[in-house]
Amino acid sequence: MSSVDVKGVSKTFPQTRSGTATRAVDDVTLHVPNGSLTAVLGPSGCGKTTLLRLIAGFLVPDSGTIAFDDRVVAGQGRPVPPQARRVGYVPQEGALFPHLDVAGNIGFGLAKASRRPGADVSERVLEMLDLVELPREFATRAPHELSGGQQQRVALARALAPSPSIVLLDEPFSSLDAALRESTGRAVARALRVAGATGLLVTHDQSEALSLSDQVAVLREGRLIQAGSPADVYMAPQDPELARFVGGASAVPGRAVSSGLSATCALGTVRLTAAPSADDLVLVLRPDQVVLVDDGVEAEVAEVSFYGHDAAVRLSLVGQHTALVARVPGPTAPTVGDVVRVGVRGAVHAYPAPVRD
Repeated sequence: MSSVDVKGVSKTFPQTRSGTATRAVDDVTLHVPNGSLTAVLGPSGCGKTTLLRLIAGFLVPDSGTIAFDDRVVAGQGRPVPPQARRVGYVPQEGALFPHLDVAGNIGFGLAKASRRPGADVSERVLEMLDLVELPREFATRAPHELSGGQQQRVALARALAPSPSIVLLDEPFSSLDAALRESTGRAVARALRVAGATGLLVTHDQSEALSLSDQVAVLREGRLIQAGSPADVYMAPQDPELARFVGGASAVPGRAVSSGLSATCALGTVRLTAAPSADDLVLVLRPDQVVLVDDGVEAEVAEVSFYGHDAAVRLSLVGQHTALVARVPGPTAPTVGDVVRVGVRGAVHAYPAPVRD
C-alpha cells in the first residue's frame, strides 16, 4: 500500500454556454498517510469527486503533482494511466456487473491483475467475502439478490481483490438508508484497516467523515480549508463557516475583554480557548455548549428536531436577533414556543470579525 501526496493541484473545466470556466480544484495540497483512511468532506459541487478522479487518473491536473509514495503519477511529464496506478475505485452505486454473480464480480479484476504464482481466484474471492463480512455462500448470488449495503461491500471486495495501492470511494453510502449507511460504513472501514489499505472516502456527510476516518480534509469551492484528525476539525475548526458546516455550530458576535481569555456577547461573558487576535469577534458555539439553565438569558424555542436519545433545539434570544442551536437529552426537550433560559458551557473559539466596507 502507498501514501498519497497531492501538491498544488488545480483543475479547471472549459467554458460553458454561460461563458465561464469552472475551477473545480484550486491549488490543493494534501498528504494521505500509508494505511490510513482520509475522508474528503464538503458540500455538493466543492470539487471532492474531481479530486478523487484526478488521483485515480481519470482526469489530468492543469498544475501540481500527485505521487504514490515516491512515484509521481501525474504532473511531471506524461501521466501514468489509470490501469497502471494500481488504484481500486468504488463508485456511488457500486456498479456491479449484472450478468456476473458475486464471485464473478469480485474476481473480475483478478483476471487482468498480476497475482501470486499459483494463486487461486476462487480462494481469493472467499478471502474477500470474509474481509467485507459477507457469508461465503453469497458467492453464487446475483447482484439483484443483494441489498444496497451488500452490493457496496461486494464492490469494495472487487476493488480490494487485486491488492491495489490506493482505494478510492466516491460517496459509496449515499443511496443507503440511515441505519444501513452506518453499519455498511463501519464494515467498509474495518475491511480497509484489516487489509492495510490506504483509502480516500468522498462524502458530504459530516457524521460519516468524523466517525469513520483517521483524517478529515474539508474542501470548499475547490480549495482545501483544513485537514486534520476528526477531533481537530470538530474541536478547532479553521473558521466560523467550517464550524457551522462540521457540527452545526452557531456564530455569535462578541467583543474581547481586556483581561484576556474572555469575551462578552448576547449570552454574557464567556471563556475563550485562546487569546483573541482582535477586539471585534465571531464566537463559535457548538450545540453541546449551549445549555438550558435556570439563570441564563431568555430564549424562545423556534424548532425542535427529536432524534430519540437527544434533540436539536433551535432558539432565538428574546429581544435580540441571535439564533442558537442547543443539543439536549431527548426526554427533556422543550416544545416549540416555550421560553427557556440558556447559557454557555466550556470555552469557545473566537475568530476576528470580518471587516465591513
